[in-house]
Amino acid sequence: MAEAQVLNTADTVARVRGYLVGLQARITDALEAVEGEGGGSFLADAWSKPPGEPLQGDGITKIMEGGRVFERAGCGFSHVRGPQLPPSATQHRPELAGAPFEAMGVSLVFHPRNPYVPTVHMNVRMIAAGHPGQAPTCWFGGGMDLTPYYGFEEDAVHFHRTCRDALMPFGDDKYPRFKQWCDEYFFLKHRNEQRGVGGVFFDDFSELGFEQSLAMTQSVGDAFLGAYLPIVERRQATPYGERERDFQLYRRGRYVEFNLVWDRGTHFGLQSGGRTESILLSMPPLVSWSYQRTAEQGSPEAALMQQFLVRREWL
Repeated sequence: MAEAQVLNTADTVARVRGYLVGLQARITDALEAVEGEGGGSFLADAWSKPPGEPLQGDGITKIMEGGRVFERAGCGFSHVRGPQLPPSATQHRPELAGAPFEAMGVSLVFHPRNPYVPTVHMNVRMIAAGHPGQAPTCWFGGGMDLTPYYGFEEDAVHFHRTCRDALMPFGDDKYPRFKQWCDEYFFLKHRNEQRGVGGVFFDDFSELGFEQSLAMTQSVGDAFLGAYLPIVERRQATPYGERERDFQLYRRGRYVEFNLVWDRGTHFGLQSGGRTESILLSMPPLVSWSYQRTAEQGSPEAALMQQFLVRREWL
């Protein structure tokens, strides 16, 4: 009960919101620095939900399109309240079905131009919900995962090591648990394929108490730039041609399939009446599909499927 009461103080809401807005700014500033002079910059689109909408609240969607390094990069902050939790948020908490809720978070997906630079996703969020007359329940979620188009062992190891180190202060069990959860979550059941090389993922998390659960979530958010930017710097100048670009667009199709068919965050946003443009900022700018496409044995494209898009221990 104390957790929920702490959450509902104005100071606590302001503190969490301030952290999230600051995280968004740090990340988008860092990406603009990678783009460099003459490169892309983020458009900041502040929005609010008008009276009469299913959700109330506001946010800032930051989007970069047509950059030198990033073909499309979206990083959104949102803070919304609604009259009832959507089904996607209550499958593990049936006692909260139909309860009013408040949610805030930062979510990003970056689609680089060079096929040798992987796509990345990161999200950190907090949700509180409760029926009238009951003390609300609060929980956290988030994580980050990497989706390469051409696999490099050192990139996957670096990404996973950074995730592990961010979680280590909160218990030796957290990285193995959240790594497995990530592998299981970012899985295209209809294709029997992993989406990428994984990372960490957690949801419905409150077991450390409010302050420590928040601290763990912040640690994951703070680790993102250190996990991803060294990989970008290592790969962004790698020469590529039409073959690599074609394969990148084909594999982006799998990303779209997962986000629209399986992703709970996408479903939560759409089911709750969220802002569609912001929810779909994860979509790549260009994508293609091929019928029953297979990679030539011994090729780098086959190696991606056989060595990287499989569940394995990276550390």
